[in-house]
Amino acid sequence: MLGERREEMYLTTNGSVGDRAWALRDIASGRIASAKKYPALLEFRAKYVVEPTAGAPGRVVIEAPDGRTMSPDAPETSNQISDILGVQVRLENRAQPLERTSIVRETVFGDVPVEKFKPDWTRETMPDYFELKSGSFFEIGSVYLLSSGSVEHLRACQGGTAMIDQRRFRPNIYIESEIGTEGFVEDSWIGGTLRVGDSLVMDEFAETIWCVTSTLAQEDLPRDLSVLRTLAQNHKGCLGVYATVRSEGRVRVGDPVVLSS
Repeated sequence: MLGERREEMYLTTNGSVGDRAWALRDIASGRIASAKKYPALLEFRAKYVVEPTAGAPGRVVIEAPDGRTMSPDAPETSNQISDILGVQVRLENRAQPLERTSIVRETVFGDVPVEKFKPDWTRETMPDYFELKSGSFFEIGSVYLLSSGSVEHLRACQGGTAMIDQRRFRPNIYIESEIGTEGFVEDSWIGGTLRVGDSLVMDEFAETIWCVTSTLAQEDLPRDLSVLRTLAQNHKGCLGVYATVRSEGRVRVGDPVVLSS
């Protein structure tokens, strides 16, 4: 589902407090449902009306495509979402030790051959799922960072005819690059350390391979397969980085960001 823009948040070694606290389980497969397989999920929005803390889960409200609001705690909500999606799902807030999210082999990388993203796979040999981070609803990493410089560079590589927007990539932290920054900015972070604000420190950056989710329609952004085509052609399908939180801390919009080697 679409999330919300935050003015501040607290990040721990397990990611931002409250992030990916809930998920939808596909009853038929037992796997976690995502927009990779069910694009209509991006017509929903979820937000906190009571802020979560390290010791309390807060309270979430889900807004459906028709505007009605619902609580994930309410027993009827799973059925209401199921009716809209046309598939039986159930809201859960406790991840199992091994979670997987279903994919459609033929479309998970848009119209780009799978080998462009995963050289060891073909559409015939690749699994029909992506494995999630152990004991969580996160994919691979719990904190995803993206810079404005990389978004602008991707837009230039594409030719400027697409609506390439940070919202397509759902970053936990979006960083405004310095004027004059060129290329895919996060490449220069690999092997370094990033400090945000007074106390948050992150390192162990890993390139993030993107999938069909980045091409899907959401809000005023239309479906656009050129996003993945451009990434595959210019940057091995990668944009932005996952990071490991080395020192926990609260971050706020406008905080300074400092890179050190």
